[in-house]
Amino acid sequence: GELKILYIAPERLSQEGFGGFLRKLNLKLIAIDEAHCISEWGHDFRPDYRNLSELKEVLPGIPMIALTATATQKVEEDIKKQLKLKAPKSFKASFDRANLNFTILKKKKAFEKMVYFLDKHQDESAIIYCYSRKDTEKIAEKLNVNGYKALAYHAGLSNEERRITQEKFINDDINIITATIAFGMGIDKSNIRLIIHHTFPKSMEGYYQEVGRAGRDGLPSDCVMLFGKQDWWSHNYFSNRIQDPLLKQSAEEKVNQVMRYAQWSGCRRRAILSYFGEIKPNENCQACDFCLGNSLEEQLEEKMMKRKSELKKACVEYDLNLFEILRTLRKSIATKNKVPPYLVFGDQALQEMAHYYPITQENFLKITGVGSHKLEQFGEQFLSEIRHYCQEKNIESKSIPVQIQAKKTGVKPRKNNFFSEKYSTTLQMIEAKSPLSSIAKKHEVKEGTVVSHLEKLVEKKLEIDINYLKPKEEIYSAVKRELLHSEDGKLRPIFEALNERVPYEEIRLIRLMEKQKNGTIKNQ
Repeated sequence: GELKILYIAPERLSQEGFGGFLRKLNLKLIAIDEAHCISEWGHDFRPDYRNLSELKEVLPGIPMIALTATATQKVEEDIKKQLKLKAPKSFKASFDRANLNFTILKKKKAFEKMVYFLDKHQDESAIIYCYSRKDTEKIAEKLNVNGYKALAYHAGLSNEERRITQEKFINDDINIITATIAFGMGIDKSNIRLIIHHTFPKSMEGYYQEVGRAGRDGLPSDCVMLFGKQDWWSHNYFSNRIQDPLLKQSAEEKVNQVMRYAQWSGCRRRAILSYFGEIKPNENCQACDFCLGNSLEEQLEEKMMKRKSELKKACVEYDLNLFEILRTLRKSIATKNKVPPYLVFGDQALQEMAHYYPITQENFLKITGVGSHKLEQFGEQFLSEIRHYCQEKNIESKSIPVQIQAKKTGVKPRKNNFFSEKYSTTLQMIEAKSPLSSIAKKHEVKEGTVVSHLEKLVEKKLEIDINYLKPKEEIYSAVKRELLHSEDGKLRPIFEALNERVPYEEIRLIRLMEKQKNGTIKNQ
């Protein structure tokens, strides 16, 4: 009888006997949060919320309050109906957040536009909402290559990975999160200065909920949507999979409402407030792209053209002979990996290599388009060619001055010596006989990533003893047997042959141990 507050999920009500348990409690109030979820017209309808309609029967006479930040008049009426509320009083605060600035831009040169706003809010907290998990990771990686501190957040990460990412963001260890809509609920961070929608959201309610995470301290903050009609197909794909015809129709209409808003030639703030049934005087809000003159697209285009011009000037003089050597190497690597040459390195990167002659990893990382991942993949091959060329021609390497680097990329200079630190730390922990899980925790990565470190260290002909990591004998023997029958040492056929019971990282580890022993297992 000492219970003060009881939090439950709506799914709990359907469990047998739970209603009887509630009746035994001396309840004073029932509070329903995110109440729009009970309405099929709401943006986040969840069928289990319909169970809440039983509460009035199970607990007659107990006062009930329903709360939501994103209900239209239609949804509000449906909430009252579904919860069987009798003559309820309605309390509404204004939807108007005067400190939020609304901007909609064409989804053309999207990355450059995001960089413009990130530079405007340099070192301040930002969330970039993306359509898919793949988008979150791709954009985060590209931002990190360009000197920003970003992490991806999506439902495909483990609970621990999501917790670490969240903590780093809240504690300002990183300032940019690229996320699916899985991120944001319960985030208590008042100083988020920038919300970017890389793909337009699927409802106005969802949009307003997500931009509402900016500027909770009342200071000016930017809300930017990148709008491209091509993204409609992504939303349409999922709405077509909805079986209930009414819900399908509702989902399609919500997407169309966002599209109408994005193409609206009027005050953004007034359009949002009007959607939620709030009338705003016909005046200049001075905080949206329309009311400020809608010239941002032209300004951005001008800035990007200027940056391109600066890049051309920076690399107008380069060694044509070295450029051709590096281009031949790029073609060879691309053919071997069955990818287009530009995915190895772009022409601009090769021109800079042929201009600055980088011969160290530190200088190589300053070249446009070179990050830790590409340094790992292709760095030594290109560095070897450049070193050989410089020795043969008696040419000295040029360092890239900090001011040129900052001007050239339009972002802060990269401080990236992660390549050496990463492998040094792994090597030290292996020598100390640390478990794989401890090394992974130290790097804040998965165990499979640590195994890839070990593969690289073995490739470099380093003598490392990893026998202490050997899995159980029966597992080792089973994997070894499959390896001996494998022509290429690839993982998936082995994983499937072992009925998917041995994790990939263990198969890779055993493959590496066999490679160390006799050098016959291919590392692919």
